[in-house]
Amino acid sequence: MRRKPSNPHTAVYELTLKCNMRCIHCGSSAGESREKELATKAWNNITKELAEMNCKDISIIGGEPFLYRDWFDVARNIKEYAMKLSIVTNGWTVNEEIISRLRLLEPYTVAISIDGGSSIVHDDIRQQQGSFARCLNVLGRLTNANIPTTVVTTLHKKNIHDLPRLRALFLNKGIAWQLQLAAPFGRFSRDLMLSKEEFYAAALFIASTRREYSMKELPIIGAHCFGYNSQILPNINLIPIWRGCQAGISLLGIQSNGGVKGCLSLPDDFIEGNLKKRRLSDLWNDTKAFSYNRNFSSKDLTNECFRCQYGKKCKGGCLSVSTAVTGQHHGDPYCLNVIEKSLA
Repeated sequence: MRRKPSNPHTAVYELTLKCNMRCIHCGSSAGESREKELATKAWNNITKELAEMNCKDISIIGGEPFLYRDWFDVARNIKEYAMKLSIVTNGWTVNEEIISRLRLLEPYTVAISIDGGSSIVHDDIRQQQGSFARCLNVLGRLTNANIPTTVVTTLHKKNIHDLPRLRALFLNKGIAWQLQLAAPFGRFSRDLMLSKEEFYAAALFIASTRREYSMKELPIIGAHCFGYNSQILPNINLIPIWRGCQAGISLLGIQSNGGVKGCLSLPDDFIEGNLKKRRLSDLWNDTKAFSYNRNFSSKDLTNECFRCQYGKKCKGGCLSVSTAVTGQHHGDPYCLNVIEKSLA
């Protein structure tokens, strides 16, 4: 049955694909700008249209968003429409001028990617010497400026052992911490992906940290790829109640060249159209758009999810992980419930 589209609650802007790092796990293979990236006026028109659609949250990412010349103008326009603003950066370009502008914007959070508890691990993953030291310095300056900060750590075999060291770095620093799974798309090699046992160990780490420390001491959360339906662990997911992938339901992503996906972590064959050719509202309300989620039925479940009692509600977990790992939709094998059954 076709689900009638509601208005998008959250949008993600990939301002530019240009990046000053070459992270080994980058799903978008960021580095060089896309051809014919959107101008500031185009982004501001998109923001206006999203405001008219009653969108609540907009996140700005890259590449590296601070390499987009007019990032501040785009961000300020978002705030003028009273939408929640988040920015995700690798931290390398953040200087006092940027921090001053961020204070004017009062973002919901500025998220910095830190992927190791030492320069040996982090700099190797980020392919940028000195990145670890600079990130820690920037984190301190942001918190001193009373700008809400989040650290995002993308997990794989090169850093899974570093979780305790990372925790020690962030404890009692007023920093939120989000862990997410690196999946084999873009620049990331499949052989570096966590095993299911390692993934479950990471979930145990999140759960035990939340049990040992209060959210004031260290607010830690698993991203949308952490779950689902564990019979042992409490909910550690970013989303309080998982109701399936929200790509094209309440979430949309916009590439720097105007391409629209339900989620920017999905491959390019999920592009629904381009905003250089169509209005966003027309594309969003297209009866054929985002059919993989809007037309979902339990018959679409694949892999272990096909036999799962939670499948209809869960919709097979994270669609991007399912697609990247198995080549099929709605069958994410990195599921706590599935892993627990296999270990029983």
